Amino acid sequence: MFSKSIRRNFLLQIIISSILLIFVFSSFLYFYIERSIYDEKRSELLKYAKNITSNRSVANFKKDDQDQYLHYTAEIIKLKKHKNHSTDAYENTKGKHTYLTLIYPYHLDTLSYLKITKDITATKELLKKILKYILIINILGFGLVLIYAIALSKMLIKPIRTLSNKLSNMNEHLMKPVRVEDLPEEFEPLGATINHLILRIQNFVKYQKELFIGTAHEMKTPLAVIKLKNQVTLIKKRTPEEYIEAIETTNKSVDDMNFIVSNILNIGRQEGVQLEKPVEIDIIKFLQDKVDDFNLIASNEGKEIDIDFQPDGFMAMLQVGLLNQIIQNFIQNALKFTPKDKKVSVKSRQDSFGLLIAVLDEGCGIDESVDLFAPFKRQGNKSGVGLGLFLAKSAADALGAKISIKNRTDGKSGAIATLQISSKLSCIIPSKR
Repeated sequence: MFSKSIRRNFLLQIIISSILLIFVFSSFLYFYIERSIYDEKRSELLKYAKNITSNRSVANFKKDDQDQYLHYTAEIIKLKKHKNHSTDAYENTKGKHTYLTLIYPYHLDTLSYLKITKDITATKELLKKILKYILIINILGFGLVLIYAIALSKMLIKPIRTLSNKLSNMNEHLMKPVRVEDLPEEFEPLGATINHLILRIQNFVKYQKELFIGTAHEMKTPLAVIKLKNQVTLIKKRTPEEYIEAIETTNKSVDDMNFIVSNILNIGRQEGVQLEKPVEIDIIKFLQDKVDDFNLIASNEGKEIDIDFQPDGFMAMLQVGLLNQIIQNFIQNALKFTPKDKKVSVKSRQDSFGLLIAVLDEGCGIDESVDLFAPFKRQGNKSGVGLGLFLAKSAADALGAKISIKNRTDGKSGAIATLQISSKLSCIIPSKR
């Protein structure tokens, strides 16, 4: 079983592959050298045999040829079996000397053959030295490969260790994004993902604190009203009608607290939605269905929802519950702040990031200096707890999407809430025309 360490696995694999490569290459090289030398020696024997059989005297050879053939011995032998004009070469060892022998046809009628022998001890010693040098080079080469593999593995692990050290030194009070430009190109996506996670953690810590403070503040007000009303009621004896009024005030305060608790529970439910398995949906069709659900509400309030969706289809893999939470909040807020006889617009466009979804209202606009995505932040005098946009922002972060809300710049009053869904999780459906 392999070790869990990537570096150990890398070193083990590169060592095994290097040993196999060096062994195979060295074996081929040695056998090629050995075969080449033996073929050369055999050619010399064959050349010498042809000269003898053609009745050429050794004395007539050139000076170089005489020196070359001094270490040869030749004799005529007879064989009982006919070899069909074929030659035969073999090697044999006597004592410390090695000889190469060639059997060459001389007079086939008398079954006479020329036996030429040459001492190749020096050649064998040379081959042994070559083998020895190849082994030494292999050992040195293996050592260099091992050093290179260790250095390379350290270089590959260094960015991961750097990221690990930076993350280990972080806490909720000291969280800085990783400098992606300092990382190797292959680690840039990992650095960007870590920065996205750090941003989400920062927002979570920030909003979590604000959520606790806001919850305590929001719950304190109705509790104070209940206590004060009960104290006033108990000061003196009251009529049944006054007791009923006090109880109704208490019930209203309890309802307000229940509403706050319900919204806080939605935050917990959203964490569960983030764990849902993403499914493939057509976002454009989803938007059309969602607008259809709100059309009846809008018409009852004397308002109109205008749509303009492009492209015709846009498939994405995501958690539908998170997308529904964002779009539903956008449309609900737009209808809430849009006066009667005015219009809410829901649009979609393709941009460089992916798909841009925009919901425009014709209300009074927003104060852009206020972080409306923080918990319990409310705008205007409309009812609400101020958790809707907080939940929408959390859902967008979980989807890896971008969310924003700002005032309109097209000459009309009102706000525009936008959601940008990354094209990395999506694809465009061709228009049917």
